[in-house]
Amino acid sequence: MIRVLLADDQLLVRAGFRALLDAQDDIEVAGEAGDGAEAVRLAGELRPDIVLMDVRMPVLDGLGATRRITSDPALASVRVVVLTTFELDEYVFDALRAGASGFLVKDTEPAELLRAVRAVHRGDALLSPGVTRRLIAEFAARSREPGPAAELDRLTEREREVMALVGLGLSNEEIARRLVVSPLTAKTHVSRAMVKLGARDRAQLVVLAYESGLVRPGWLD
Repeated sequence: MIRVLLADDQLLVRAGFRALLDAQDDIEVAGEAGDGAEAVRLAGELRPDIVLMDVRMPVLDGLGATRRITSDPALASVRVVVLTTFELDEYVFDALRAGASGFLVKDTEPAELLRAVRAVHRGDALLSPGVTRRLIAEFAARSREPGPAAELDRLTEREREVMALVGLGLSNEEIARRLVVSPLTAKTHVSRAMVKLGARDRAQLVVLAYESGLVRPGWLD
């Protein structure tokens, strides 16, 4: 059973999500929070698998709540999915840096929401290649100058190559075709890079690819 915590200051939004999620045989709503501080508290008490986190909330916003949850070692298994009104909300990039596993647009189709919850529970990133590319383009425009890449010394040459392709928005299947390897091999390289760099998921690997300088702005052109 996939346990979900809903964090949104709008009661009607939470009610709509609850009705949809609770109707599924493999998903249940573990709790609801009306602000970010309550979301952090309930995440600690309930230990849900996933938190659907609104960005703009009173007391503590979704970004601050996400950072507190993802920085708590006791909540390492909790995945945060940011809810936003627009696909390129200005806070999405900061949320990814803070450890969010991805984001959903609030008016997403019900079937897509369910697919997303199950994907994140499986450990997949909630960023399709197309969305990743748009995120990267915007992230590159906003990003500071790349910092030192010493942490990349932990990776093999092939793992660096794969990480760069993840940073460019390629899926495992696309990486496999590019490197002429099997999709399983590509997935293994991605997983090993995540473990070595302490990335929670694929979304974090994209951010690290830019912040380490492995991928640079303009490479999408």
